[in-house]
Amino acid sequence: MNYPDGTKVMIGDRLTLWEGCYGTVVCSIDDGEYTAEYPEEHWSYLQRGVLIDSNKGGLIHYIEPEDSFQLTARKSN
Repeated sequence: MNYPDGTKVMIGDRLTLWEGCYGTVVCSIDDGEYTAEYPEEHWSYLQRGVLIDSNKGGLIHYIEPEDSFQLTARKSN
C-alpha cells in the first residue's frame, strides 16, 4: 500500500489519519510484515491491507489508503 503521495506504507510509520486522529502502522499484510504485538498468525486472515493502531479509533484495518493519510514520521532502522 502507498500513501496518496506515492510513498510506500511501512511498519512503524506514524501518520495522520484525519484531523485529530493519529496512528502507527503495526502490520503490512500486503508485504507479509507483522510486529510482535500483532503477529502473522492472528492477522494474516485479513489477506490484504494494513493495520493501524490509532489514538481515536483503536486498531483499524485499511485495504486502501484514505486521501487524508499523511506520513508524519518514519521509523528509522
